[in-house]
Amino acid sequence: MAATDTEPVTSVFTWDVKPGRERDFEEWAEGLHEVATRFPGHRGATWLRAEGSRHRYYTVVNFADQERLDRWLASDERAEWIGRVRGIAEEHRQDTTGMETWFSLPGESVPPPSKLKMIVVTFCAVYPIALLLQAFVTPLTEAWPLPVRALTFPVLVIPVLTLFVMPALSRAFRRWLYPVGRSHRPAKPGR
Repeated sequence: MAATDTEPVTSVFTWDVKPGRERDFEEWAEGLHEVATRFPGHRGATWLRAEGSRHRYYTVVNFADQERLDRWLASDERAEWIGRVRGIAEEHRQDTTGMETWFSLPGESVPPPSKLKMIVVTFCAVYPIALLLQAFVTPLTEAWPLPVRALTFPVLVIPVLTLFVMPALSRAFRRWLYPVGRSHRPAKPGR
């Protein structure tokens, strides 16, 4: 098996929506998401909306690698959909590796959670996965060379943490991690 230099990439988009146009934006977001899911390398997107009277939305988009993300961003399909939202919302983009999105709110001046809170949430994510790996995967790899056995843990855990577990735990613990009044909930698109 050949080594590859590609790794999953995450982009965070902040959308400032004109007051009173939230429903139009949410309908547009559903359509854009449907088009994006058919694009090569798309690994999912999460749509979030700021709570309260704020008119800010976020999209966390995951692609298989930077090249495929760049193709989507430069695509005619996306350009057409971005043209449809002009006058409704303004877009801002932040590229990340995925790790910093676990505990930061893009485009916000909200202080990050304390290191102790980040450690607790990360422990809650890693411990059950490590337990499952020790119970079910490690026994199957006992005959493998040590470097290959050691590679099993990060190869399985890092994508699971980045794409599924940490985003879910960050949402579940958001009121504890962030000051009251700054938490976020999923927008209508629910992706």
